[in-house]
Amino acid sequence: MTNKLQRVLMGSCLALGLGLTTQANAEELRIGYISPVTGIFAQVGKDMVDGFQMYLDEHGGKLGGMDVKFIVEDDQGKPDAGVTKAKKLILQDKVHMFIGGLLASTGYALAPISTSEKTLYISSVSSADDLTQRQLSKYPYFLRTSWTSSLPHQPLGQWACDNGFKKVIVIAADYAFGYETAGGFQKVFEDCGGKVVQKIWPPLGTKDFGPYIPTFKADADAIFTTMVGPMALQFPKQLRGAGVKLPILGSGVSYDEFVLPFMGDEVIGDVSALHYSAAIDTPKNQAFVKAYRAKFGKVPGYYSENNYTTAMWLDEAIKKAGGKYPGPEEFIKIMASIKLDAPRGPVELDENRNPIENVYIKKVEKKKMFGYDKDELWNTVIKTYPKVSQFWTYGKEKFLAQPVYDRDFPPCKNCE
Repeated sequence: MTNKLQRVLMGSCLALGLGLTTQANAEELRIGYISPVTGIFAQVGKDMVDGFQMYLDEHGGKLGGMDVKFIVEDDQGKPDAGVTKAKKLILQDKVHMFIGGLLASTGYALAPISTSEKTLYISSVSSADDLTQRQLSKYPYFLRTSWTSSLPHQPLGQWACDNGFKKVIVIAADYAFGYETAGGFQKVFEDCGGKVVQKIWPPLGTKDFGPYIPTFKADADAIFTTMVGPMALQFPKQLRGAGVKLPILGSGVSYDEFVLPFMGDEVIGDVSALHYSAAIDTPKNQAFVKAYRAKFGKVPGYYSENNYTTAMWLDEAIKKAGGKYPGPEEFIKIMASIKLDAPRGPVELDENRNPIENVYIKKVEKKKMFGYDKDELWNTVIKTYPKVSQFWTYGKEKFLAQPVYDRDFPPCKNCE
């Protein structure tokens, strides 16, 4: 094509308002994001989106030098809606990858879409255990930047033993996440000599715990609880209101910073475990907390940190790929080669594409932190278990020989 003809064609396109495809547009990274931005989990969903968006804003809307088109879809916390949105993102929006999903059950529903459509799915919150365990071979385009449900609760089981607890009641939301968090705690707690003496499964979204609290065994010395969404706020309030003074050992989400500001003094002293706390006292986390609070007027929880860190991880991976998206197979290899220093601490992927990361045992305390001038509830870190694997100390082969943690495993052999 002659220079004269090129000028004529360009002039014609401009006159018609068509423009020409530019190299910048060709290098646009299209990311689909699935989150419950309406419904009972809407606030959590907003925290998820805010964490990712904050990293993008800090980096001029780019990851690894690529302009990012960030497309958010609302699944309302419903797995079937998540599947519909994932297909829309892939088939209509032509995304390079999709991220998100809140509930463990949503993760289990979305992973098959990544396989059938050969599209990268990154779980930035949904913690369904078996996706990076026994079912991994079915999902070659899946990886996780967050955690498995049982990962932080296995060390919590060990901590409970080491701190003298003998008999524990389990009460957890009746779905996959509740089973897996409780299962991880129970397995380790009983392997080191403790006993789970009762297991109670209130339905997801329960508001009234009155029918359950009077049934608690009198000889227990602690309660392990997993509550999500509004359940997390209601359970401790109703428990203490009923006069139950047993120590609470909770799943990290039961005391995440998204709900902590709405809790009262009834939760002071409660202990939980997670791979993130806003009270991690490191320069990197302090800077993250201050920046997030300045932008959104609140302390970040793990929902925000996980997604901020996911964006950070993608940034590093795109850089290593030379400023372009190399396709899902190669991109997964690059992600697996990166050791990240995140607000939560050091994190890297294991051979099953799940993070190895610190787990923090946290106690709710009212205190001042990071220069803020008033007493607030914080998840103070009282013990750190470094570089925790999803297989805990059992090793991969031994761990995978057992069933996935579910409603019936481990069995409640000490229940009567």
